[in-house]
Amino acid sequence: MLSNLVRPGIFVFLLVSNWTFTAQAQESSDETIAHIWNEQVLEGIRNDFARPTVHARNLLHTSIAMFDCWTAYEEGATESFFLGKTWSGFECAFDGVSIPETSAGVLEAREEAISYAVYRIMQHRFADTPDGPITMFNINSQMAQLGYDIGIVSTDYGTDGPAALGNYIAEQLIAFGMQDGANEGTDYSAECYAPINPNIQPEMPGNPDVSDPNHWQPIELTLFVDQSGNVSTNIPEFVGPEWGEVVPFALDSSDLQLLERDSCTYHVWKDPGAPLYLDSTSVASGLDDLWKWNFAMVSVWSSHLDPTDGVMWDISPGNLGSDGSFPTEPEDFEEFYNFIEGGGQHPGHALNPHTGEPYEPQMVPRGDYARCLAEFWADGPDSETPPGHWFTLLNDVMEYPEFEFRWRGQGPIIDKLEYTVKAYLALAGAMHDSALATWSIKGYYDYVRPLSAIRYMAERGQSSDTTRTNYHPAGLPLIPGYIEIVEEGDPLAQFNPDAVGEMKVLAWRGPDYVEVPFIDEAGVGWILAKNWWPYQRPTFVSPPFAGYVSGHSTFSRAAAEVMTLLTGSEYFPGGLGSWPVTMNQFLVFEDGPSINFELQWATYYDAANESALSRMWGGIHPPMDDGRARQIGIEVGIQAFHCAEGYAFPEWAEGCGGNGFIPGGLCPGDFNADAVVNVSDFLLFLSAFSNEWAGAYDFDGNAVIGSSDLLVFLTLFGETCQ
Repeated sequence: MLSNLVRPGIFVFLLVSNWTFTAQAQESSDETIAHIWNEQVLEGIRNDFARPTVHARNLLHTSIAMFDCWTAYEEGATESFFLGKTWSGFECAFDGVSIPETSAGVLEAREEAISYAVYRIMQHRFADTPDGPITMFNINSQMAQLGYDIGIVSTDYGTDGPAALGNYIAEQLIAFGMQDGANEGTDYSAECYAPINPNIQPEMPGNPDVSDPNHWQPIELTLFVDQSGNVSTNIPEFVGPEWGEVVPFALDSSDLQLLERDSCTYHVWKDPGAPLYLDSTSVASGLDDLWKWNFAMVSVWSSHLDPTDGVMWDISPGNLGSDGSFPTEPEDFEEFYNFIEGGGQHPGHALNPHTGEPYEPQMVPRGDYARCLAEFWADGPDSETPPGHWFTLLNDVMEYPEFEFRWRGQGPIIDKLEYTVKAYLALAGAMHDSALATWSIKGYYDYVRPLSAIRYMAERGQSSDTTRTNYHPAGLPLIPGYIEIVEEGDPLAQFNPDAVGEMKVLAWRGPDYVEVPFIDEAGVGWILAKNWWPYQRPTFVSPPFAGYVSGHSTFSRAAAEVMTLLTGSEYFPGGLGSWPVTMNQFLVFEDGPSINFELQWATYYDAANESALSRMWGGIHPPMDDGRARQIGIEVGIQAFHCAEGYAFPEWAEGCGGNGFIPGGLCPGDFNADAVVNVSDFLLFLSAFSNEWAGAYDFDGNAVIGSSDLLVFLTLFGETCQ
C-alpha cells in the first residue's frame, strides 16, 4: 500500500487537488453582492482545512455581516442581528448611519458595506490557511473588480460611510469570535478531550491495539490528505470535541446539558442518549447483537460498489423519493434499511406536483449510483464541507427559472438582495447550530467508526457458530455471500496459507487495487476482513472525529427544513432538483462512473435522505449514527429559521425562542401580507389549488391544496389582521 502513496499519478493528483486555482468568473448582471461574496467564502473554505465546525461558524459570521449591512440602511421594521446588541456579554454598539435618499444610493451603500465586511472577515479567518495566498488573491481581485479600495481601513461609520461600516461590523464580529468559545486564538484546539484508544494504522492489517471498541481512534497514516486536498504527515487530532461551548445562534438553554466524562465537562446540545455499545463478552450471537448488525451492514453495502454486477436501479424521484421518515431506535433499523440490497424506505413520488406528470425513470447501475453518492456528499460539489455544500445548493436553487423571491413562497416578490441576505442568515444559523449540537455529541460519546469496528471484529473471528474454532462473542456475524470464513482451497489462501480460518468479506477491494485513479477501478471482491477499507482514498480513510451522530445527517436535514420553510414548499422549483454526473470524470480516487446520469431529487428531504445514506455506502457511518442526527437536524433547522425570521420580519414573526411565523403572513389566509383576507388572497389561493406541496395554502396539512382548504379559507375571508 505504501507504494501506492508515492506513485506519480497519485502524487500529481494530490498536488493538483491542493492547488487548484479558480479564476474569477464574470459576474452575471443580476447576481447580488451577497451571492458574489458567499461564493468567495465557499472558495476560501475549499482552500482551507476540511473543518465543518469552523466553516459553519465562518458562514454564519459572514452571513450576519451581510444581514446587518443590509439592515443598517433599512428604515423599515427589519432588526439587525448583531449591531446594537449584546451577545454573551459582548456589546456591539451602533449609533446608526445616514441613509441615502434614493433606492440606488441605498443599494450602492449596502453593496459597499457588505463587500468590506466580508472582505475583512475573510482576511482575518483565511489568510493563514493552507492555500491562504490563493484566497487572498481571490478576494483582493474581487474588491478591485468591484472598484473598492482595500486601503480604506476606517471604522468610523458615522463619518466615513459604508466602507467604514463594513470594516466596523467585521471588526466587531472578529472580536466576538475571539471569545465565543471556539478557541480561535489557539487554532480551535480542545482543552480537555483526549482519545481513549491508541491510533489505528489502516495501512497495516487489522486493528490489534484498540483498547475499547466502542470509542473513536485517531487515524495514523504515512501521508494524510484531508477532503480539501491539504497534505500533512501529522496524525490529525479530533476536530471540535468541545465545540458545544461555542455561543449558539438559536439553540435554547433547555437544549443544553453539562455532562461529565473522564474528568472533562462537555456542553451537550440536544442529547440523543447513548448509542449502541458492544459487550465483548456477550453471548449474543451474530446479527442478534444490534451493534454487530450496524457495522456488518456497512460491510455488506460496500459490496454494492461495483457497476458491473448487473444490478440496475431506477434512481428517479418516482422510485427513490423519500417521505421524510426515518427510525431513531435500533430495534426499528431493520425495517427501514435494506440490509442486503442497500438503501432505505423510499416509496417515491407518484407525480411531479408542478407538471402533473410522472417522473421519468432513470436506470443506472447501482454501483455507479452508490459510488457517486459517496463522492458527491462526502466533499460537496467542490470540497466546501457539508455546511458549504448546502449553500451551494441554495445558490443553485435561487437561479432556477421557476424560482420566485417570495418569502415562504407567498406574498409579494421581494428584492433579490433582501431575500438572499435573509435566506443566508437562516441557513447559516441552521448550519452553525447543527455543528454545535452534532460535535457536542461527538465529543462526549466519542463513538467508534466502521473502520475500527469491522477490523476489530475481524481479528476476533466470527460470532455466529459456536462450534467453530474461530468463534468469539465479539467476532463478525456470518452472512453467506457477504461475510464468511476462509476455508482450505479459497483463492485468498493460495499464496497465504495462514489465512485459512480468518474472516473474509465481499467488499470494495480498496486503494491497493487502484494504481492510476483516472483509469483504474478497485472493483468488488473477496478480501480479508482485517483489510477492509471505507470507500475513501488511501490518504484520508476516515474523518478525524468520532462517528455518533452523523454530521451529514444533521446538516442535511436541518438544511432541508430551512429550504422547505424558506420557499414554502418541500419541492425543488419545478418539482425537480438535479446535479449532472459525467461518465469517467466524476469520481476522484478511482475511475467512473460507467455512464452519464443525474443525481435527482423531488424534495429537499430527498436530498437530505440521500446524503445520510451516502455515508453508509462510503463506509463512514452505520445506521446508529443516522436517525437521531436527522431528528436533531429537524429541531435545529426549524429553530434557526424562526430565529432568523424574527430578525428579518420582526413585525410578524416571533423569532428566537418563539413558534415562528403564522402561516399566511400576518394571519392565516393573508397570503399577500396586506393585513386583510380579500379577493387578492383568493386569487393566490386559486393559483395553488390542486398542487401537491406543503405551504401556507395547505390549511389541513395533507400536502394537497384541495376543497377542505378552500372551506377553511372561506371562513377567513374578510378578516382583518392585527
